[in-house]
Amino acid sequence: MYGSWLMLLLSLPYTSLKPHVDFLMTKQLVYHLRLWRVSFYTHVFISILVLLTGLLQFSWYLLKKYPGVHRTSGKIYVLIVLLFSGPSGLIMGFYANGGLPARISFVILATLWIVFTYMGWRYALQRNWQKHAAMLIRSYALTLSALTLRFYAFLIAFFHIPIHPVNRYILISWLSWTLNLLIAEAIIKWGFGKINRSFPAKPAAV
Repeated sequence: MYGSWLMLLLSLPYTSLKPHVDFLMTKQLVYHLRLWRVSFYTHVFISILVLLTGLLQFSWYLLKKYPGVHRTSGKIYVLIVLLFSGPSGLIMGFYANGGLPARISFVILATLWIVFTYMGWRYALQRNWQKHAAMLIRSYALTLSALTLRFYAFLIAFFHIPIHPVNRYILISWLSWTLNLLIAEAIIKWGFGKINRSFPAKPAAV
């Protein structure tokens, strides 16, 4: 919830739709591109909804007591990622600051985000709940990269780590999602035993 509130605060300045605001100061060379502008504002303004609907997927209380809420919020999450956030993130990745290394990172991030989300949806349709849960854990780990990128940037600034701005951005562009994904894999393998206890590994034969 705090992450969603933080993203709301970070997004508010962009409601002016003016080109000389915060992060946009570094994107003056591409701001004139309509595709980039549409992708940027789509990505920014919809991020709060992605964080909130994704978070609801991990509430065991909702899953058991209100499965309809779980399913509806899950569908909203999947649709937003596949139709809006994922594609807009992919487009922005090709124009990322930090040169080729950062662009490669963000393109991989967006691609994996789309793939994991799509596979999670497909496994849900197949009623393969273990694989569905595992894919959505991976997907949401990548969703959280929007927060971890800012967190690592804050840590570097707070501890006055001497690193060139370009190299710093390249570093956090990779750390923001690779560490999240490693944690997600650890949770899937060792820390999410409820999946195995609550759901069958494969759909029951009809």
